[in-house]
Amino acid sequence: MTKTDLPLRMTRSLSPPEQSRPSPLFLRPRGTGPRAVVLLPLLLALAACTSVPLPPWPGPAGTVTAPPRVVAAPAPAPLPAVVVQPVPDRPAMGLPPSTSAAPYGAAVAARFPAPSVIYNTPGLQEGRSSFTSNAEIQTWLRELSTAASRSPGLKAAVLPIGQSQRGETLEALVLTRAAGTDAAAITASDRPTVLLVGQQHGDEPAGTEALLVVARELTQGLLRPVLDRVNVIIVPRANPDGSMDNKRVTTGGLDMNRDHLLLNTPEAQALARLARDYHPTVVVDAHEYTVVGRFLQKFGMVQKYDALLQYATTANIPEFLTKASEEWFRRPLVAALKGQGLSTEWYYTTSTDLADKTISMGGTQPDTGRNVSGLKNAVSLLIETRGVGLGRLHIQRRVHTHVTAISSVLASTAQRASELGQLKPYVEKEMSALACKEEAVVEAGPTLTQQELVMLDPVTGADKTLKVEWNSALTLRKIKARVRPCGYWLSAGSRTAVERLRLHGVQVLRVAEPASMLGDLYRETARSAGVRQDVRGSIADAGQIARVEVALVRGVIDAPSGSYYVPLNQPLANLVIAALEPDTQSSYFANQLLDGLASTARVMSEPTLRTEELP
Repeated sequence: MTKTDLPLRMTRSLSPPEQSRPSPLFLRPRGTGPRAVVLLPLLLALAACTSVPLPPWPGPAGTVTAPPRVVAAPAPAPLPAVVVQPVPDRPAMGLPPSTSAAPYGAAVAARFPAPSVIYNTPGLQEGRSSFTSNAEIQTWLRELSTAASRSPGLKAAVLPIGQSQRGETLEALVLTRAAGTDAAAITASDRPTVLLVGQQHGDEPAGTEALLVVARELTQGLLRPVLDRVNVIIVPRANPDGSMDNKRVTTGGLDMNRDHLLLNTPEAQALARLARDYHPTVVVDAHEYTVVGRFLQKFGMVQKYDALLQYATTANIPEFLTKASEEWFRRPLVAALKGQGLSTEWYYTTSTDLADKTISMGGTQPDTGRNVSGLKNAVSLLIETRGVGLGRLHIQRRVHTHVTAISSVLASTAQRASELGQLKPYVEKEMSALACKEEAVVEAGPTLTQQELVMLDPVTGADKTLKVEWNSALTLRKIKARVRPCGYWLSAGSRTAVERLRLHGVQVLRVAEPASMLGDLYRETARSAGVRQDVRGSIADAGQIARVEVALVRGVIDAPSGSYYVPLNQPLANLVIAALEPDTQSSYFANQLLDGLASTARVMSEPTLRTEELP
C-alpha cells in the first residue's frame, strides 16, 4: 500500500476554484396556489470540480492496482421538469401570527429578500407562529413513505431510531432503490448513502423545515433521480424536546452536538446507532447561527452571511477525506448558493466572553457531529443559516438556503458516486494499516491568524469590513502526539466505555484466557478539575471533568480473562484514539466513562491473545 502521511495542515485552497455554476435546483412560484412549487432541471454536472488523484489501490494477495483517476465526469443530460404537488396542508393549530419585533431595522431586513418560491410545510403555513410539530413531522414522513412505496423500484421506510429524554420518538426516513430499506440491503447496494440531520439544537428550526421539503422532493419531485445513484436517510429533527422548548439543549440540559463521542444522551446514541448500522458516506448537519446577540455587543454589527460552511477539522482526519470534502463538495456548494444570490463564508462564532473579540471557526475537538462523522471516515459537512434569535423572520430565505445547499450535496454525491465508492474503502484500509506505527495526534487546536470579515451596520445595513483575530481550524496546531499503539487494553470493569465504543461500531474483543502484553501504562503527573470548553465557552454539560497530565511507562500488561482488547487495525482507529487517550477534555477517562487510569493501557506490540467476539 502506498503510504500517505496525515499532515495536520488543511489547506484553505487546494487548487483554483472552478468558475461559478448555477444552482442545481431553481425554484419559482407556479400556478394559482402560492404554495405550489416547480423545480427546474437538476444539473448533476454542478458537482464537477478539480480532481483528487488517489494513490494506487491495494489489490489481492499483496498486488497493487491503480484505481481510475478521479476526474470531472461529463454532464448527464438535463432532467425533465417535474411539477411537485405539495403534501396537503395541516391545520395551523389555531396559533396566532408571531408579533415579535425584528432584532434590527428595515435597512438590514431589506438585505435579505424572500426567495422567488413559497415553501410549504406544516410549520411554514401563512399566519402560523409555531414550526412543524413532532407529531406533524411523523405524519409527513409516513405520507411520503407511503407515496414513495407506490413508485416502481423505489423503497421507503420510516425507522424508529430511539427516544428523546421525554419519550418522543426519534425517526428517520430511508429512501433507496436498493432491494430493501434495512441496513444489509443498503450496504449491499454499492451506492453511497447520505445522512441528513436537522435540529440538533432545538432553537434552530430552518433545517427541519428544509429537510421536510427535501424529503418531499426526493419522493415526488426533481430530486428523485438522485436516488438512482444514492441512498438517502433523513432525520428531520434530532432534538424534539429542545424544539418543543425552543432551547438549544436537550431536556437534561446537555448540548447534544458536543456529545457525539461520549454518547451520554439518548438522542446522540440514536444517531450513532443509525450511523453504525447504515455506514453513511456523506453526513450533513443542518444548523442555524446567532445573527445579533454577542456580535452586536462586541462589534456593534450584525451578521451578514446566508450560510456558514465547514467540514470535519479535528486531529487525524485522513488527507484524502479533507480534499474530497473541499473539492467535491464545498466548492460546488458555494457555487450553488452564489447562483441563487446567497452569500457564504466559513463557519465562525465567538465566545460568550464580551471582552474576547477573537473569532473562531468551528471547534477542533472530537465531540461534534461534524468531527466525529469525519473520524468515522465520512465526508462530513456543517451547514448553518442565519437564524438564531430571528424567530420567523426571513424563514423562507433560511429554508431556501438549506434546500439549495443540501440539494448541492446530493448532486455532488450522485455525481461522485463511483469515486466515493473507491475513496471510503481506501481510507478505511489506510487507517487500519497504521496500527503499531507512525504518529497519532492526541490533541490539536486551531491556528491564530488575522482575517477580514464583513458584517452589517445594524442601522444602515451597509457592509462593514473588520480585521479580526481569527482562529483557523483549517491549519491545526499540534498540541500532543504519541506513537500510534497496536491497540488498547481495557479492564473488565470498563463496561460503559466498551458499550459506547461498540455503539459507534468499534470492534472490541473480550480476552478469553489470561495473557501478558507489552504496553505503555499511564502515570498521572498532574490533575485538576474543570469543565469542557468549546470556542463559545463552557459546554452545556453534565458535570466536571478530570484534567490530567500523564507520562508513559513501558511495562507488561497482565490481561485477565474478561478484560478487553481494542485493536487499532480497524477503520475507526482514529475515533478510538480520541476516546481512550486520557489526557484530553473529550476522553472517556476525563468524562468518567472509565474508572481510572489503571483501567486502560496502550498495547505496543501485536499481542498473542485468545479472544472472543462480544454478543
